[in-house]
Amino acid sequence: MKVTFLGAAKTVTGSSFLIETEHSKLLVDCGLFQGGRAKERNAKSISFDSKEIDFVLLTHAHIDHSGLIPKLIKDGFRGEVHATEPTVDLCGIMLPDSGYIHEMEANWKNRKRMRSNKPKVEPLYTAEDAYNSFGHFREQKYEQLVTLTPEIAFKFHDAGHILGSSILELWITEDGKQNKLVFSGDLGKPNQPIIKDPSIVEEADYLFLESTYGTRIHEDETTRSEKLAQVINETMKAEGNLIIPSFAVGRTQDLLYTINKLITEDKLESIPDVYIDSPLAISATEIFRRHPSMYDLKTRKFILDGESPFDSPYVTYTRTAEASKELNERQKGAVIISASGMCEAGRIKHHLKHNLWRSESTVLFVGFQAQGTLGRRILDGEKDVRIFGEEIAVKCRIESLDGFSAHADRDQLIDWVNKFVDKPDKIFLVHGEESVIKEFSKTVYDNTGIETYIPELGETVYVTKTVESIPKDNKTTVKERIKSLLEQWELESSLIQERLLALYDICESEVSEKELQNIEKQMRTLRKKLRQYRNREE
Repeated sequence: MKVTFLGAAKTVTGSSFLIETEHSKLLVDCGLFQGGRAKERNAKSISFDSKEIDFVLLTHAHIDHSGLIPKLIKDGFRGEVHATEPTVDLCGIMLPDSGYIHEMEANWKNRKRMRSNKPKVEPLYTAEDAYNSFGHFREQKYEQLVTLTPEIAFKFHDAGHILGSSILELWITEDGKQNKLVFSGDLGKPNQPIIKDPSIVEEADYLFLESTYGTRIHEDETTRSEKLAQVINETMKAEGNLIIPSFAVGRTQDLLYTINKLITEDKLESIPDVYIDSPLAISATEIFRRHPSMYDLKTRKFILDGESPFDSPYVTYTRTAEASKELNERQKGAVIISASGMCEAGRIKHHLKHNLWRSESTVLFVGFQAQGTLGRRILDGEKDVRIFGEEIAVKCRIESLDGFSAHADRDQLIDWVNKFVDKPDKIFLVHGEESVIKEFSKTVYDNTGIETYIPELGETVYVTKTVESIPKDNKTTVKERIKSLLEQWELESSLIQERLLALYDICESEVSEKELQNIEKQMRTLRKKLRQYRNREE
């Protein structure tokens, strides 16, 4: 069995893992890369034949886990996408929204390219492509064992991250031996509002563990509520607006719950006008309403007491563009929650444009900001940012509350791992920035005694009782490259030709990883000598 890390390797976005057995190929997640230059990987991230993939197992609906599914299907995938019912419902609104954004970005690029007499670019996929993907989705329940083939079975457990998010247990049998792989997905933290705590998994041969906040400790719910109240009170007193970039799914609903509790508990000195200015977030909230069985006990009690986590006379949902534009005229007294959470697209960019330069206003970040995103640049302290082609001075107050993150922090991740009764042989650390993963790797080993492995982007590993990396330039590929060189180069140096033929002969037999690396080193030396040789001849 082989696992290839197509995304979320030394980076947070683009989650996708290709698993190849003797008879089947399947993907765990098929996510979009986000932020700056990372987005350029999306067009090339599906580096395999989509028609050869048999199944996709989707841990949750966030775009960095689901956002390339329409492209996969557009490229020829004909299999099934398995996910929980809430995840399927959420993908039903998030994927078309993503397709629409890709169309808008392509249109914007093409207007510029036309002025330079350059050919048009095509969107990664369209909203129509997203709608066409829905027929491939299959709903599954938590804790239900699903058999895909005689060799492959899986089960979803509640990951406690967002509505419908899953931890994946995957059983694969080869040559009469069964291996159990566990993918944490995005693991939630205990005691967050609305949704249940992450499920406990007790055994695994190999664990693929997210590491987003592997070096951070979150504030508890009481602290974060108090800090949110403080930010709201101080911004209203300064007669400005509070702008909160928020993920449409999960974070927006969490904020609504917390703000409503602050109002009912009289924690706010003056009650602001709260606006949910994101059609996607509004649609997501409606999906949350349809799945009360997924709520935790505290939220159910809140509802039984006659309160709603999503409704308040002080909350306005703004669906239309006209209503959104009117908010840009608000000078004070408004709390505007808008997507996207990393400020890369959507209405939030308009609200930032109209408030970043105002010293009396506040921008509050409540979620992870990936490298290269507009949100990360603002959070990192840039004094000027470009929005819609205009330089905007950052003069407002910038705040961040880690307590609203839906990801488990360092200690919560370690606690979850330590609840395994039958410990995994190895933990693959994924979904984290490189510096975080390196530090977290030591933390995991020191606190659990389990060896970790930090995969490279695009790396393939054999998953057996010993994990062995497969170089990208494997035996067949090296042979093909040498053969190509022999055919394409007009070699007049017999020495170089003889050495290339010798390398080709070596590759006729099985070679180790170390030998392959040595071959590659010799190849580079030969290329250099060939260039020098040709230069002398010229």
